[in-house]
Parts: sequence; structure tokens; C-alpha cells
Amino acid sequence: MEVPRRQVRAAYTEETITVYQAYRADIAEPAVRAGRFVPPFKRERMTWIKPSFLWMMYRCGWGAKPGQERVLAVEITRAGFEWALAHACLSSYEHGGAENRAEWSRRLRRSPVRVQWDPERSIQLGALPHRSLQLGLGGEAAGRYVDEWTVAISDVTELAHRVRSTRDPALVPPERPYPLPPDLAATIAASTTAPAR
Repeated sequence: MEVPRRQVRAAYTEETITVYQAYRADIAEPAVRAGRFVPPFKRERMTWIKPSFLWMMYRCGWGAKPGQERVLAVEITRAGFEWALAHACLSSYEHGGAENRAEWSRRLRRSPVRVQWDPERSIQLGALPHRSLQLGLGGEAAGRYVDEWTVAISDVTELAHRVRSTRDPALVPPERPYPLPPDLAATIAASTTAPAR
């Protein structure tokens, strides 16, 4: 079955969704111990979360890129994730959308969340024809992420290294289409075909 061009795919439960980030050890280790982000993590900076494990592997080079040596699986509330989507704005203007450039620019300035759709990745990290979601959290969204939404943080660096060495797709955490309500799909410019909730 063909994957819609822009579809949120993730590992999720009834209450939570897993997103990925990669950091230096001095940021990752205290976060894993605390089960939440603590200093030296800087909540003042925009932080990017990715529901796709393989897109994260592409971004961090399987945990080998400088400053991204530790890969974290962050379990957050679905309510928080959907709050982020509801308050999001595309990072760049798209012609033919529901708003003109001036309207988009105004929304971008006041939005605490940025949306990017980047090519999803194969087990070999080659670009696929469909897209993967990235969310940039800043301002109020970053504070909520740290203080309210985070349920658990796990270090999955070893898993990243195993997948890199074996290229075994069975090791990749299973991800499935996330059930987006129509209003949220419209806000983030997701493809309109979606599974039942």
C-alpha cells in the first residue's frame, strides 16, 4: 500500500507517543537518570523532536555525529504532542495553501512550534518518496515539553548501533500511522488520507 506523502508515523500507545532526539553525553545522561530534561539542557533554545527512528538515524549518523552521540527515545503524552501540532506553523511558506504569505508570516512569528516535512529514510538511510515529520519546540512549547509532556526518557544508542551494523528492519521500533484529527492535519499540512482513530 502506498504511503501518503505527508503522514505522521510513530510508535504510540493510547496515552503516549515516542519521539527521538540525539545529544552529547553530558546532556543525555542526566536526562535519562532524571526521566526528564534537566540542565545542561537549555530550554531557551528550540529543540527538534522526530517521531521517525530512521529519520533520527539519518540526522545523527547512527549516533556518530559530534554532539549527537547519544540517541534518546522520549515518551511524551499524546495530549502534549497534539497541543504542539495545534500550535504549529510550517517553517517555510507553501504556495497554494490556505493562507497567503503575509498570513503565514504572522502565524510563524507567534507560533511556538515549527513543522518540517523531510524525506523519510530507508534502513540504508536512502531518501524515500514520502515525508517524515519534524517538530521544533520553542518558547512555551519547549517549557511544556520539559515540564508537562515528558513521561520517560530512554537511551537507545546501543539499539542504533545494532541496527546500523545489521541493517535488520526487525530491530527498528515499529511505527504506524498516527491518527490525526482533520483540524490538526490541516494545521501541519499533512496528507488528508488518515486511518480511523
